Amino acid sequence: MGWQPGRGLDIQPHQRALVIGTAQNGRYKVGSRGALPLPAPVRRMCGIEPGEPVLLAALIAQGLLVVHPVSTVARLVADLHIQMAGGRHVR
Repeated sequence: MGWQPGRGLDIQPHQRALVIGTAQNGRYKVGSRGALPLPAPVRRMCGIEPGEPVLLAALIAQGLLVVHPVSTVARLVADLHIQMAGGRHVR
């Protein structure tokens, strides 16, 4: 995203995902190595467990980064496959 260390961030939960954007007076900051914080209270709101893999999706035009727990991604893909199979569970 090109966010520089020290840049203020706004992190909001939204439907089992985290939406991260820049904010001049953001409570959170990009780390000195470019790392993004994922505070425990916000992670818990979205069901993201410590150490759980996540999928990052950049919405470049909107300047946002969306963090999805891998469990949500797996469920969505499984639902898509069920739809592709005509509503029948595929084993």
